[in-house]
Amino acid sequence: MRLPFTKMHGLGNDFVVIDTRSRPIALSDDQKRRIADRRRGIGCDQLILLEPSRRADVFMRIFNPDGSEAGACGNATRCVAGRLMAEQGVERIRVETISGLLETSAADRGEIAVDMGEVKTDWRDIPVAEACDTLHLPLALGPLADPVGVNVGNPHAVFFVPDVTAIDLAKLGPALEHAPLFPERANIEIVQRLASGKLRMRVWERSAGITQACGSGACATLVAAARRGLTDRKAEVVLDGGTLTIEWLPNNHVRMTGGWTTSFQGEIELGEIQVREAVNG
Repeated sequence: MRLPFTKMHGLGNDFVVIDTRSRPIALSDDQKRRIADRRRGIGCDQLILLEPSRRADVFMRIFNPDGSEAGACGNATRCVAGRLMAEQGVERIRVETISGLLETSAADRGEIAVDMGEVKTDWRDIPVAEACDTLHLPLALGPLADPVGVNVGNPHAVFFVPDVTAIDLAKLGPALEHAPLFPERANIEIVQRLASGKLRMRVWERSAGITQACGSGACATLVAAARRGLTDRKAEVVLDGGTLTIEWLPNNHVRMTGGWTTSFQGEIELGEIQVREAVNG
């Protein structure tokens, strides 16, 4: 079976988006891994399936390159919202995920703003394996120590360092992601304060490795920096792939604003694919 897809990215964080709203399908883990493979498939940081929803304009299902399901992806949300806004000629789209409903709206310069939902900072909600102060998680490896724990739809450990370029994230990221402290593993951010309103961030995403950008990671970074008193509740977060504007709102939600891009469209041959009946919400 030939399956149509759209390749999209948000600041270099790239996605294969497959629209299954009119024909629900069930992909095997092997098929998901094949699509994400950069040598044998299309290649992406995450695979996105668009499904029908009773509570929103679309249900966005997110899969990591290893086939596991993720709870949130801010860059993918901007891409999906931008695409649907363009298709429908509207300026607001509601996106449902397994982590909840996300409200999106058109912003200046063609960017998309996403309300990423409520920030969680209790140790049970990160989650971590033991009761602790999430402002100072008991975790250290090499030059990295004393991270802040934040959940923005998925778990994050945010380390503050003098120079992000001096950290071997490729070496330290896998061990920190799988640290016993994190029963669901964690996304790992290393962050350098450039100014009161500007932070530099690099990220190791669980199951994906180093990526050009991570929207939920940028949100977690701003929240962690504000909790530590390193910046105000609104700042620019500079990632490898570009810059996002993040604001921690008075209602404890966090809003992310940034660009989105459609790279190309095509079809991939995946053999037999199971058709299923499903409407979310």
